[in-house]
Amino acid sequence: MKRYVGTLVLFIFYSLLFSCGRVQELTELERWKTHAEQTTIIRDQFGVPHIYGETDADAVFGLLYAQCEDDFNRVEQNYIWATGRLAEVEGEEALYSDLRARMFMSQEEAEAMYENSPEWLKELCVAFADGINYYLHTHPEVTPKLLTRFEPWMPMYFSEGSIGGDIERISTRKLQAMYEKGIEFPKSAEMEIEKREKELEPQGSNGIAISGSLTQSGNAMLLINPHTSFYFRGEVHAVSEEGLNAYGAVTWGQFFIYQGFNEKTGWMHTSTYTDVIDEFVETVVDMDGDLFYQYGEELRPVEVSEVSLKYKDGDKLKEKTFPYYRTHHGPITHMEGDRVVATAMMWDPVKALEQSYIRTKQTGYEGFRKMMDIRTNSSNNTVYADADGNIAYFHGNFIPVRDTLFDYTEPVEGKDPRTDWKGLHTVDENILLLNPPNGWIQNCNSTPFTAALEFSPKREDYPRYMSVDQENFRGVHAIELLTGRSGYTLDNLIELAYDPYLPAFKALIPGLVEAADRSPGLDPETREAIDVLRQWDFRTSKESVAMTLAHYYGTLSWQWFKAGKRKVWPTQFEAFNDINNNISNEDMLKVFSLVLSRLNDDFGTWKMPWGEVNRYQRLNGDIRQPFDDAKPSIPIGFASGRWGALAAYGARYDNNTKKIYGTRGNSFVAVVEFGEKVKAKSILAGGQSGDPSSPHFDDQAQMYADVKFKEVHYYKEDVLEHAKRSYHPGER
Repeated sequence: MKRYVGTLVLFIFYSLLFSCGRVQELTELERWKTHAEQTTIIRDQFGVPHIYGETDADAVFGLLYAQCEDDFNRVEQNYIWATGRLAEVEGEEALYSDLRARMFMSQEEAEAMYENSPEWLKELCVAFADGINYYLHTHPEVTPKLLTRFEPWMPMYFSEGSIGGDIERISTRKLQAMYEKGIEFPKSAEMEIEKREKELEPQGSNGIAISGSLTQSGNAMLLINPHTSFYFRGEVHAVSEEGLNAYGAVTWGQFFIYQGFNEKTGWMHTSTYTDVIDEFVETVVDMDGDLFYQYGEELRPVEVSEVSLKYKDGDKLKEKTFPYYRTHHGPITHMEGDRVVATAMMWDPVKALEQSYIRTKQTGYEGFRKMMDIRTNSSNNTVYADADGNIAYFHGNFIPVRDTLFDYTEPVEGKDPRTDWKGLHTVDENILLLNPPNGWIQNCNSTPFTAALEFSPKREDYPRYMSVDQENFRGVHAIELLTGRSGYTLDNLIELAYDPYLPAFKALIPGLVEAADRSPGLDPETREAIDVLRQWDFRTSKESVAMTLAHYYGTLSWQWFKAGKRKVWPTQFEAFNDINNNISNEDMLKVFSLVLSRLNDDFGTWKMPWGEVNRYQRLNGDIRQPFDDAKPSIPIGFASGRWGALAAYGARYDNNTKKIYGTRGNSFVAVVEFGEKVKAKSILAGGQSGDPSSPHFDDQAQMYADVKFKEVHYYKEDVLEHAKRSYHPGER
């Protein structure tokens, strides 16, 4: 009898346990379905999703669901990386990327930040997870690489949408070298870090705001021109009955539109050269097994933690445990000689998410300016325009106050309290422009001190760390195009953004031509090729043979002269302006002979039109694209941003091909005009979908090559007129 009663009790217990779990599952499923019923996705003729939700949370739910439809692979990959689980997919070589992520935030800390977030933000984080999880629930044929379930705390790891966010500035090579060498306190050993030359292809963006005084309509305009790796962002439109109506580019897996516009305001981010990350050399001592670091006259305990990371090894999953260390400056990330270095950077995920979302709902400059007071947009400048006719520029946003006695471009002494950050500069203290009398503002990752001609901010008014005074050829090009010009329309703003002139070659090519003229013994082939460059107007096109010669010469020149250590230039801008004064005629012609040899070897002739060499190709949905000279591709007349091309098109890697295939540069581009009603045109590299079987995988590719922008459908009646499909999430 006792045995029977015990069995019955266990049966009832497990039944209740199963029942409670089932109720919880149904509750979540019901929540998903409620969101789905309150959310409509309308796809236009290019597959752009226009998401309409009753609440902001509904819109976020639909936004993430739509992103997963378009490219779940990239959504998942971004969170595998951000949450520090990359090695579980890519193997042991990714462990230090994972360690870097976990040094700044553990899962427990992310969960706590989520729990302590404002209720409205928590609702959006839940909707984020619900949208992805509902997609996986309704698409059982989709097999994630790792993440079979997404959680509301995950956005804490991925709170800012720029390419190459702050955390990626911390070198995983230096981190790995520190651990492989072994950390002992104190330790006297020479640290040899592999030094790799920075890749030649620059990253960055262009933002241009035009006052209504210079436009035909009298309305302000904005060029939104991020330069990212291709397919890094999708094009979306998110609307709710709670005031959200934002259009633009979203970084896969995020619930806010990163670069875009609403009916009243527009925002474009460019990578900043403001100093937002600093390194502090720490003096650490081991006292009977406990670690302390010197700070002024005191010894403070080093925070010591450890993290266990899994990594893929063949078919098995192994685990490795790392200790890691922290001072009040931040985690210890590498070594300088025999001393450890702590890295300080902006790390406030809750406020960063708040700012990123609040930005999308602002209706004028006053609100936008107030939003900037949150001061967590650390890696970017912002170019702004609005329907009231304002144009503005914010150089950076998160800028720590520092003692100008110290050079923060180098590691500073952590034991000296004077080197500590002393709060943040206010927005008014930062470099700021509002409605300059010249009527335009430009930033192309260039110095803010030329952003608006003579009305630009003055260098002497700001501490050095607020801006590395760095000009580039894109900035020079933009200023030349904008100066003295008026009568803008959306179409001629596009023309300006794609102007083919390349100022870098005006600085570089004449010296080569002069070197050839001073060398009477040149062979006929070289002389003929030099004459092609002599007659060139420094403008790129698909048909230009001179562009091909110049691109290869500029690329090989940089590699040749850097490798030969002829001179060290801080920037390519300075190098190409100065190179002719520091390089012998003989060396210039040697480099040019290598160019001709390479073209002849690869193509059988050096007389290659640029479009035959410079191509667009997208063969599959892989994040790192393969390329194949034998397969179809599209000729591209654009050029690399390093030559001053505003419409940047460049390569970061190749697959041993002879032709050049673009991997980054112009990706999502939009021009926007504000007024009684907002108008816009846009283009996306390739297409909206990452699925090769989708008609939207490459339906914008030829338009992209031909600079034929599509009309943006912003208002509901316009969206409905061009609708190709309307559905609720979950409907197939």
